[in-house]
Amino acid sequence: MFKELCQKSFPKSLWVYHCNVGACNGCDIEVIDVLTPYYDAERFGIKLVASPRHADVLLVCGPVTRQVVPALKRLYDAVPDPKLVIAIGSCAVGGGIWFDSYNIVGGADTILPVDYYIPGCPPRPEAILHGIAVALGLAEKEIESVHLKQLPDRPESVPVEVEGS
Repeated sequence: MFKELCQKSFPKSLWVYHCNVGACNGCDIEVIDVLTPYYDAERFGIKLVASPRHADVLLVCGPVTRQVVPALKRLYDAVPDPKLVIAIGSCAVGGGIWFDSYNIVGGADTILPVDYYIPGCPPRPEAILHGIAVALGLAEKEIESVHLKQLPDRPESVPVEVEGS
C-alpha cells in the first residue's frame, strides 16, 4: 500500500534535501557520490535541492544530537507534504556507535517519522540508490523478513568431554 502511495504522490521525480545531524561525514560523502555523474541519480529523477521548501524527501545522516533537535524539527516542518524521510547510515538508523553518549538522542526515528532505512557504515552508493529505488517502486526488496524462534527443550549446557581426565 505504501508503495502505491509513493508512486501516486511522487510520479515523476524526487527532489531531495540532505541534512547532517551529527555524522562523521562518511555517509555525506557517499550521498554526494550518488549525485555525481558516475552513479547518475538523475536518471531516476533524483535531484538535490538547496532549500527544504522545494524538497520531497529529507535524507538524514548521522546520530541526532541534543543541540540539533529543535533545528531538525523546524527542518521537517519546512518540507511540504507529502514528504518522505530516509535515514542513511547506521548512525541515523539507530545512533551508531554513539547511541549511548551523553549528547546523542538516538537515531533519526527518535525525532522524525522515518519511512525508509538504509543501513551501513557508511552505506555504499549502490545501497543508497537501491534504497531510494525501492522507495520509488522502481526495484523490489531483495531481502524479506525472517522470523526466528527458539527451539523447545533446548539443553542449558552441553557436556564436553576432556581428554586425559
